[in-house]
Amino acid sequence: MNEQDAKSDVNEAEEGEQEAAENPVELNLDRLSQLEKELEEVRQHVLYAQAETQNVRRRLEQEKVNAANYAATAFARDMLSVKDNLERALDAIADELREDERMKSLVAGIEATGRELESVFQRHGIARIEALGQKLDPHLHQAMIEVPDDRSDPGTIVQEMQSGYTIKDRLLRPALVGVARKP
Repeated sequence: MNEQDAKSDVNEAEEGEQEAAENPVELNLDRLSQLEKELEEVRQHVLYAQAETQNVRRRLEQEKVNAANYAATAFARDMLSVKDNLERALDAIADELREDERMKSLVAGIEATGRELESVFQRHGIARIEALGQKLDPHLHQAMIEVPDDRSDPGTIVQEMQSGYTIKDRLLRPALVGVARKP
């Protein structure tokens, strides 16, 4: 800052003091107006801070709900292989073995285990995806093969190789399917 600028600042300050001495009401009104503007700015900052705090609280509550709903996702995915193996075991039992008196209790035990597992899935919001006869939905189904079929519209699921499941409203495992195509 040079000497001339310093003198100019001093002169402006002296002029301001002279004006204040001459008209104190006008100075107070200017100061009041300035304070009101500052107060309004502070009010806006407080409102924004409150809104941001409320948004953070809502996000945290939503994350808490999601954590509770989907905490068992990895475990549920692992349990699907147990269910698949139970179904394979039941499918592998020949009809004549099912009629054998010695095997009936074994078959009944495997079937009861499957029903109990299905009941547990239902209680925890795990549902099987219906696939056969449906149109292919890439969000729910994974097409593994195309099957020539003149009885079904192209893109219709005609074979299910592995069941798909959802947990609440999220995909747990896609259904592995065969899709019809024109022969």
